[in-house]
Amino acid sequence: MKKIGLFAIGLAMVCASCSQDEVSGIENQQEIVQNTQKLLSIDEVNKFIEESLKNTGDVDWTTAPTQVLWSAIVHSKDDVTIGFGNEGESFSLERTPELRNTKNQILTVIADQEQIKSSDMTVKDDEILNYMMVAISKYETIAALQKTEGIRYIEPNGYSFYLENDQTRSSAGCGESNQTINGADYRIITPNSWVPWSFDKHNIPSAWGYSTGSGITVGVIDTGLSGDQRLMNSDFNDGYSNGRTVQRFGTFNNDGVNDKCGHGTSMSSVIASPRNDDAMPLGVAYNSNLIVYRATSDVVLNGSDERRGVSNALRGLGNNSNVKIISMSIGYPWSIGNIKDAVKYAYSRGKLIIAAGGTSTSFTNWFGVIFPANMSETVAVTGIKDNGKYDRCDVCHSGSKIDFTIVMQRNSNNSRTVPVLGFRTGTRSYVGGSSIATATTAGIAALVWSRNPTWSRSQVLNKLKTAGEFYPNKDGSYGYGNIDALKAVK
Repeated sequence: MKKIGLFAIGLAMVCASCSQDEVSGIENQQEIVQNTQKLLSIDEVNKFIEESLKNTGDVDWTTAPTQVLWSAIVHSKDDVTIGFGNEGESFSLERTPELRNTKNQILTVIADQEQIKSSDMTVKDDEILNYMMVAISKYETIAALQKTEGIRYIEPNGYSFYLENDQTRSSAGCGESNQTINGADYRIITPNSWVPWSFDKHNIPSAWGYSTGSGITVGVIDTGLSGDQRLMNSDFNDGYSNGRTVQRFGTFNNDGVNDKCGHGTSMSSVIASPRNDDAMPLGVAYNSNLIVYRATSDVVLNGSDERRGVSNALRGLGNNSNVKIISMSIGYPWSIGNIKDAVKYAYSRGKLIIAAGGTSTSFTNWFGVIFPANMSETVAVTGIKDNGKYDRCDVCHSGSKIDFTIVMQRNSNNSRTVPVLGFRTGTRSYVGGSSIATATTAGIAALVWSRNPTWSRSQVLNKLKTAGEFYPNKDGSYGYGNIDALKAVK
């Protein structure tokens, strides 16, 4: 009550000659300002997110109401990600004076509004990608930045509450358990390798008469590679697989290179597991090289450390001239600025980027292809059942952004998906969803590129399209459909 009384006295002193209507108008304006700067609840921010997804298929934080963006930043308790430069300037090998000035001007705005010295600010930036991460707390700072020239996006990079209780993690995420594989879900070939049942649906074994992936390096951005799976480490050259290399890197939160989830190991297995003599599942391109990044803790990119980890992994693979293909069986319901910048950078370096169309339960009924598979720079893949009717798998997304499909789930039993190497030596497991479909497609692409080593990305992609069941047409939900690997390599 004292604050209200003092405010009224202040109005009277400032506007002694004002009419009653004018005083009421000032009070109303003050009330509007106070309401605008009220911190929205997480539920209120989530409502904005859901409405944006349903109306546009994405979330544009930059043009969101200042109150919404600021509230999301406060709740995330993490740095804000700011992409700077003109539209289209996602990266620069050498920053122009204009770009440097733009960045410095943005930092000056932040310092002035936050009332701190520029020298006291902690800024995380990138040497190639045009974005930075910085701490922001005040509403006024966000309001000022939304009016500042040279900003491509402003995002609450640590806001993760929308999927906090979602089932996406349990349905398409981590798992290290050993599983018993149904005898009808594999067949044995020399020297004693298991061919997953799904491979025959795409004529992959027939394609091995022409190509096994030799000379091609595939990059995997995921949860890493298990150090306890011998066939993906010391015995990567085993049986009929030889003369190739596997490398592991870590960009997630200084947490090393070892997979602590299992998902990345499974994806790496279906791409490049050796044609072994140990009665274990082999990979599509069993003679390809492999580079695996531990860039995230699980498949859902909802943490700032994960997003920065994936961005750094894309930059690293983009800079590696040996890498032809990047497989990403990870994603998020809406766009993430620094990952989008990194995808565009890797794409500019000629990489064929294959991404999962989406695997979840809560979004399956209404949400389309997820990010980054929904980008024009990526190839989007989803999984379907083996009933011949193009029914998507129980947890797979579909939509106009899908480019290809892979058969990966038994129609009679949704637990019988694709057999892969387990997390530890001597173990096996089933893995499904658009994740395994994406990795399988990456393996097929390696077969094609190995068969035609001088080809460009566009030539390889066009060959995959012509080997699609629906080519030259494109289905509205399933793209070019199932890829015939034999047709793709002949």
